[in-house]
Order: sequence, then C-alpha cells, then structure tokens
Amino acid sequence: MKYRQDREFAEQMDALDPLASYRNKFYIPQTTSGQESIYFCGQSLGLQPVTVQDYIEQVLHGWRTLGFQGHFRGNSPWIFYSDSLKPKMARIVGARESEVVIMNTLTVNLHLMMVSFYQPTPHKYKILIESPVFPSDRYAVTSQIQFHGYDPAIALLEIQPREGETCIRTEDIESLLDKEGASIALVLLGAVNYLTGQFFEIQKIVDRAHFHDCIVGLDLAHAAGNVPLALHDWNVDFAVWCNYKYINAGPGAIAGCFVHEKYAESFDLPRLTGWWGGDVKTRFLMGSDFQPTPAASGWQMSNPDILSLAALAASLDIFETVGMERLRAKSQQLNSYLEFLLDRASDERISHITPRDPEQRGCQLSLSIKDSDTTVLEKLNECGVFCDWREPNVIRVAPMPLFNRYTEVFDFVEILKDILSSSTGLTQLA
Repeated sequence: MKYRQDREFAEQMDALDPLASYRNKFYIPQTTSGQESIYFCGQSLGLQPVTVQDYIEQVLHGWRTLGFQGHFRGNSPWIFYSDSLKPKMARIVGARESEVVIMNTLTVNLHLMMVSFYQPTPHKYKILIESPVFPSDRYAVTSQIQFHGYDPAIALLEIQPREGETCIRTEDIESLLDKEGASIALVLLGAVNYLTGQFFEIQKIVDRAHFHDCIVGLDLAHAAGNVPLALHDWNVDFAVWCNYKYINAGPGAIAGCFVHEKYAESFDLPRLTGWWGGDVKTRFLMGSDFQPTPAASGWQMSNPDILSLAALAASLDIFETVGMERLRAKSQQLNSYLEFLLDRASDERISHITPRDPEQRGCQLSLSIKDSDTTVLEKLNECGVFCDWREPNVIRVAPMPLFNRYTEVFDFVEILKDILSSSTGLTQLA
C-alpha cells in the first residue's frame, strides 16, 4: 500500500477499515479533559470489553441464586466453564482443543511445565533463552536450574543479537544449537520478544532444536492474540501465556498453557499434581490415587477462578467473530503506516529496534530515543498518549487492530515530533 503523510489519508483509512466497529466493543480510557486517549499500551494491559460486566454479572447471579449448585446448573455451569473456552483459545494459538488448558498465571504455568519438561542429566542440562528476556522468565529458569543442582553461570545459555544489531538472527540460534545442542535440555524463547517486538521464526528453531533432541517451550505473553501461531503444526513441546495483554482479559487474568498432543498420555512424566488435573470420570470419587486426565488438562491443579474466566470469555467472543487473519492484516497495516510516518519524521534521535520485515513483528514497534529519559513518556501522557517505557531509552508503541485507529497513529507521530522538537520539553535531549 502507498501511504501519505497527511491526516486526510488516515481519516480515509479509518473510513475504509472493516474492523472499525470493533473499537466500540471496548472502553477507551479518557484524559483529564474527558477526551478519548490514544492507547498504545495493549502490549502491557489490554482494554476492557464493554461486555465484561455482563459476563461477570452472570457468574455473580449464579453464585447469588444457586450457591454451590452453580457448579452444575445455570447457563454456564462452573465445572465446565474452562473447557467451554478451550476451542476459542485453541484457535488463537494454533492448537487442538485437547492441547490447551486455561489455568493459573504465566510464571506458575512455566514452573509446572519445567517440572515435566526440564529433566537435566549430567551431559544434557543447559537451558537456552534469548537476551534480553523478560525478567520473570529468567528468574524461573534460574531457580529451576538451581533446584536441580546446577550452576546457572554454566547451565544458562543466552543468545544475543550481534554487535550493533538489536534483533537475533535465526541462523545464529541454529548455529548455537549445532554447537551446544548435545548439552541443551530445553530451549525456552519468547515467541515475540517483549522488548524489541521481534517475532521469531519458530518452525525453523523447533526443527533444529528437535534435531539435537532438545525440548522447545515458548512464552507467548507477547504473541498470543498478537501474531498468527501454529503450536501444533510447529511441533512445539509446550507453551505458556498470559491473557491480560493482547487478549484483553483484565489485570492479572487467568493464563493459558499448551502441551502437544504427543504427550497426551505420557503419564510417566514427572508433574506436580492436584485434584482438578485428575480424570473427570473419577475426580469426584475422592480416591487416594491420582489418575491424570489425558492431554493438557492433566496438568491442572486447582479449580479455576470463574470470575476471571468470565472476563476472558467476553474477550474470546470478540476474537471469535473477527478472527486472527483479519486482525493480523490490520495490525500489519497499522504498524507499516506508523513506520512510514516515523521514517519521514526526519529525527535522527529516533531509531527502530523492531524488525523492519512485517512478518517478523506483531503489533508493537519499539523506538529507541537517543539521549532521552522518561520525560518523553511523561510528555506523551500529558498529551493523552499512553505507551510504555523500558530502560534505558525505549518506548514501546503498540497500535492494536481491535481498537486503535489510523488517525491515532498519525496524531501520535505528530505529538512525538512536537515533543522532540521542543527546546524546553525535555531534560536530556539535545
């Protein structure tokens, strides 16, 4: 598509946008003056669907009127609530229904998966992660290494971008696997890197890792609901994700987990168990011996938070009607338009650390602002623009196809240009 720099073009794009009406399905935060903000922070916390209150009220009504019988009665009995959402979630992450389970929170699920899938031996004990990695993943991986009696200084491998580059080349990951694969037990990557927004070439990485008998796990925190995923077809061993970012299920929302169907009846895998992971046929017999449910559901421990599931259900219904294919198409257009405008801002202090190739990124563009501090973000907030900051000088901007407009992209760039050109607006910018 050929973009233009005038606001009229953005208005035309909004008028032609087939997904424009979905904005009305979300509450848009307002500024202190009562105007709708420009909310480019969905990579941190998605917005609230307007139907969430109704979905939660249905659960509250059942609790109020049925008490414990709400588990088995009503329009959406709680005992089946989680299972009812699995088909929609599976379509978002490219999995089979049996491979998906909705439970816990991301890092808890990561630990549960590593209990089963990180089984180090004296010769194969290392874990490969990307750098930079989200700190929680590093903490979890480090603690697992230490739990098994190994030294993270030796057992933790980090693949980094080449000097002078911001993203990691696939061939460098493959080369490291060829070099160290015999000693690597687990490859754990964020499918989309939290800082740079790079969308890794998962299929190539999985194929090379499996060639060296390495287990592959993915953190989909910045990928689920953002980019097209095919966990089953890629033959990923396991994956975990949160649902409060691109999937808009609310702060601290219940999370998701994927276990490939090849492990559906691998009951000999070590796992931490709880009664909700027991076979539904015998779960309520209260037997003393644990009989796991086949497939991903067998990793459950406790019954899920129904109120959190209700908020997730509201958002999943929106995803179901629009579909990831259409979301992806608009996402790529929004980001390419943002990139186009930034390139023509002609400010040498702005540089991209996100891949230029639209296939290697999702909704997020990360911008490095030379010699800047959080004053830039503060000034954006004062202008009603919400994105976020990562030290030392990165602004993460995430135009979301479900609720953001092309005119918002245009206005953001104009506001950023004004802030950077202001002689008094910043404390450290030249």
